[in-house]
Amino acid sequence: MAATVGGIVALGKFDALHIGHRELAIQASRVGAPFLLSFVGMAEVLGWEPRAPIVAKCDRKRVLSSWAPLCGNVTPLEFLIEFSSVRHLTPRQFVEKLYKELGVRGVVAGENYRFGYKAAGDSSELVRLCEEFGMGAYIIKPVMDNNQDSRNTASSNSKERGQVSSTRVRHALSIGDMKYVSELLGRQHRLILTAQYQEAFTSSKHKVSAPKSCLLNLPPKEGLYENCSLLIDDENPVSCRVVIDTTHIHLEFDEVELRIDIDARYKGEASELVRVVGLSIGQPHFIEQSPIPGVGVIVVFCILGDHRIHMIDIRVGLNEDCLILV
Repeated sequence: MAATVGGIVALGKFDALHIGHRELAIQASRVGAPFLLSFVGMAEVLGWEPRAPIVAKCDRKRVLSSWAPLCGNVTPLEFLIEFSSVRHLTPRQFVEKLYKELGVRGVVAGENYRFGYKAAGDSSELVRLCEEFGMGAYIIKPVMDNNQDSRNTASSNSKERGQVSSTRVRHALSIGDMKYVSELLGRQHRLILTAQYQEAFTSSKHKVSAPKSCLLNLPPKEGLYENCSLLIDDENPVSCRVVIDTTHIHLEFDEVELRIDIDARYKGEASELVRVVGLSIGQPHFIEQSPIPGVGVIVVFCILGDHRIHMIDIRVGLNEDCLILV
């Protein structure tokens, strides 16, 4: 029996998990147990160029958990379907699958939602088909982008123009506008890097570096990010700069020596444990405006041991506690 039985499924493409997606989850939670229906393997099936996700796969549950207070204290769950299994379904066959195979009680979608083979179905047909199968259908207006510069990031799809979208998030990251990214996401952007061994992260007296090949999701524009603060063990903020270049991400320090230590308690284990740190990043140097406290990216360094995952969590905000992701 599918986990979605009796639930309310939000329909869409949930790459960024932005505030528009959050609104779908909120609406779903008002009428039942909320789920996000996501498709796996869409890029491969459609022949799209590979690209880094906005949210790392291992970080999606954390983001969804942060929506719980807005969803009746229930964390929306993500239900994955292989895109190849639904690609050729007609709109009616798709809704029938939701009813008979997934057992959902209702769906939530935006006004511009298209579905079925070659996007043949629209939101009005979704409502009609759901009524036919005895399911509820809740169509909501899109969340609009109130940023005055949004016209410069408008999607090539005219039906999406003016609304919050993953395309806008990608554009904001590409120009290094982290304030805009935070507005679209409803949270600060988190980067996750992973490596098989601690040696992948190099450190000297005043600098820590990691290769961009370790990235699991999309970083902001290359450049120098000033007015950053590093928190080690949630204490003693340390001023630093973050430099993103073509090959690496670097944390630079003026006055302190930084070491990445393996906790003595775990030296006898096959896996390695590294210290948790936090990083507050201001606006990048190449954007001509005053740094804005608490706006920036979140970087999580992961060390993959033989059996466990340990992370250095670098977070935005001088007053925020570091969060260990496991």
